[in-house]
Amino acid sequence: MNDLLRETKSACPYCGTGCGVIVQARADRIVGVRGDPAHPANFGKLCPKGQTLHLTATDDVIARARLLYPHLRATRATLPARVTWEKALDHAADRFARVLQDRGPDAVAFYVSGQLLTEDYYVFNKLARVVAGTNNIDSNSRLCMSSAVVGYKRALGADAPPCAYEDLELADCVFVAGANPAVAHPVLFGRLLEAKRKRGTRLIVADPRRTESAAAADLHLPVRPGTDLWLLTAMLGVMVRDGLTDAAFIGGHTEGFEAAAAVARSLSLADAQRLTGVPADDIERAARWFARAPATLSLYCQGLNQSSHGTDNNTALISLHLATGQIGRVGTGPFSLTGQPNAMGGRETGTMATLLPGHRDPENESDRADLARRWGLDALPTRPGLTAVEMFDACARGEIGALWIVCTNPAQSLPDLARVHEALRRVPFVVVQDAFAHTETAPFADLLLPAATFGEREGTSTNSERRITLSRAAVAAPGEARADWSIGADFARRLAARVHPQRAAAFVFADASAVFDEYRELTVGRDLDIGGIDHALLERAGPLQWPLPRGAGSGDATRGTSRLYTDARFATPSGRARFVPFDLRGPAEALDVAFPLALTTVRLRDQWHGASRSGEVATLEMPPAVIELAPATLAGLRVDDDDLVELATARGRVILPVHANETIARGVASVPMHFGARWLPASPTGINALTVGALDPLSLQPELKHAAARIVRAELAWHAAFVGCAPADRIGTVLQTLRQHAQACSYASIVRFGRDGSRAGIALLVANTSPRAELVEAARTVFGVAPDAPTLRDAKAGRGRTVCVVGGRLVAALLEGRTRADVHAWSIYRRLIDQGTDCSQRSLRELFAPVEA
Repeated sequence: MNDLLRETKSACPYCGTGCGVIVQARADRIVGVRGDPAHPANFGKLCPKGQTLHLTATDDVIARARLLYPHLRATRATLPARVTWEKALDHAADRFARVLQDRGPDAVAFYVSGQLLTEDYYVFNKLARVVAGTNNIDSNSRLCMSSAVVGYKRALGADAPPCAYEDLELADCVFVAGANPAVAHPVLFGRLLEAKRKRGTRLIVADPRRTESAAAADLHLPVRPGTDLWLLTAMLGVMVRDGLTDAAFIGGHTEGFEAAAAVARSLSLADAQRLTGVPADDIERAARWFARAPATLSLYCQGLNQSSHGTDNNTALISLHLATGQIGRVGTGPFSLTGQPNAMGGRETGTMATLLPGHRDPENESDRADLARRWGLDALPTRPGLTAVEMFDACARGEIGALWIVCTNPAQSLPDLARVHEALRRVPFVVVQDAFAHTETAPFADLLLPAATFGEREGTSTNSERRITLSRAAVAAPGEARADWSIGADFARRLAARVHPQRAAAFVFADASAVFDEYRELTVGRDLDIGGIDHALLERAGPLQWPLPRGAGSGDATRGTSRLYTDARFATPSGRARFVPFDLRGPAEALDVAFPLALTTVRLRDQWHGASRSGEVATLEMPPAVIELAPATLAGLRVDDDDLVELATARGRVILPVHANETIARGVASVPMHFGARWLPASPTGINALTVGALDPLSLQPELKHAAARIVRAELAWHAAFVGCAPADRIGTVLQTLRQHAQACSYASIVRFGRDGSRAGIALLVANTSPRAELVEAARTVFGVAPDAPTLRDAKAGRGRTVCVVGGRLVAALLEGRTRADVHAWSIYRRLIDQGTDCSQRSLRELFAPVEA
């Protein structure tokens, strides 16, 4: 009976598209996934990450990568040792209670994640404010979506995306700004391309790179990083100048237009072209297409948000819709694409320092009093809470005595990582609660707590179109891993018993459904009212869009609200949408002679954030980290394609190869953001060590999309590549050994590849000022290369090549040389290994031919 295949509905744990997934399980293991054909976000389609979710839950991945039991470190100098849940949570409660008693509530902090379920969010938010008595709780959504939150609130009155995914198929013009949905939201982009094919939808993409999205566009605006505000303002200026605005809509439903129009008139097209790099004719064309289309939809994400003026970027884009009446109708509206799977749930539950549940404001006395009454408190804390970057700055100053990190990896994802690492070292007590054991943050933890993850947990998540999906557990969590909300509630009861005994009962929940029921009552009567939704309805009717008040319908009678503001009344006190004035300005860090390049960070389609989950899947390639530059930029730097260079900013440096890419604007350096110390073991911090911690003054979101940088050639005398494969049960050992020995090199990059989950291809690319004999020996050992393996040496050229053939298959190749070109052939050997090419009939000369060519 246990061998029967069971299917359970869930939601994908990657991007904010919120695809429905059907999890296939047999006995106590997940064995497959398929897209849910009934889910209105994806109708059965999945991107490569979603299609391989079951490969993140294999026995091998669980054994090598999952955190399965609580572990406590006696001192920072010792290894964590397994403990019981009782000891772990009691110890945590003792440490937090001591800090609260000795230093006060604002000496503790909680940093949570957009990958939590709504129920998890709610419990930790309530824990921080009710038991710890602090507003020091923030989400890593601060790094991706907080400018969108403030932009919506300033212009429209509420943090509520007004559109639905079906508008992708109903728009006549789609303007994509600061986003690459072909990579970051592939399923949605597929819907858009299908609509473009069927109805001739015009597509405009503004991006410093000619991305996969831009390649499909009718018009690409190659805007320089950090200059979006000038581009959007110039587009509004064209609309005002040419009479393309909707005077009736502006007069009847908005306020503040004249001030916005005055700013737009002050910017000439010539200046806009000079500042943004976008030809004036193309700015005019984009403005006319946007304004004249019967229905225009905008899609935007990190390129606008991750800026020191991200809120103004959002406001400027929304202003284009208000000026042309392109909102509240089918196929129209400003549509922010959420980065993480449940960043919306975090916004709804108020699990950020600047928010309270139900879209309440912690600075609003009435909102605080209302929530305090509902939570049975005399008052809520009034001191403003620390947001993400501020929180770790406070840690660096020694102001935080206890820090709880849930399902996020700040040692890889925050900006200016050298400072973040020092901050983590300064906190006396750090708890890391995660499903995965080997994140860059885990080594800083005094206490490690194992959490359930995809396919093992129950609860809800909200996608970019305000659609709530219920995930059911397909299997039990492995080891002693527990649901995040359950861990939070258990700790809250123990901490309350020490500091506020009368509040412990507030954290008794029978299950995730009970948590949701308590939370939803806090939304009743508010703009995001979900009083009509519970787990049972979601189970019966499927995913639903808020608002859906109690009494609005039941069962399949309603699917919630597809579009907002269809009556042109907005969530502001006056009912009018607002044009908000701003100052035209560029990025926080200006380019100069010392740092003449604009560094921007980008995403890879098949990896997710720090790759703690996606990086465990052999078929989702983790390629070498590279810097991409325009050929003209390369020529100006006097470096060649694939040279190793030092990429530096005022905060850090990393050595990487450069690749010429004609799709990137001149003067821009592009690097994927996924690479932390796990993938660049010669760097203790990774790519985000280079980024700047400058914040938007309103959203407090950091400027991760722009930094002033320089590049110089790295002169290294020894280059090597080690490429091979390992059975699934040895992947962890191989990676750990290679990373450990590569740390002493000047450059090191780990590559993962593979065609199936039974074995993994692994490559290590390194360079150094001198040879590392111990690394060569370690690589030979972990790849099983015998001392008598065939070797080709050229003493004069300083090159050495070793191949290892087992059972007629090439299983490893080790390459050394004095130049980068000497190890280029690693990719050829990788292909032979990955494809399982029969080498039994090949002579050694043929195997060595790629390196001799």
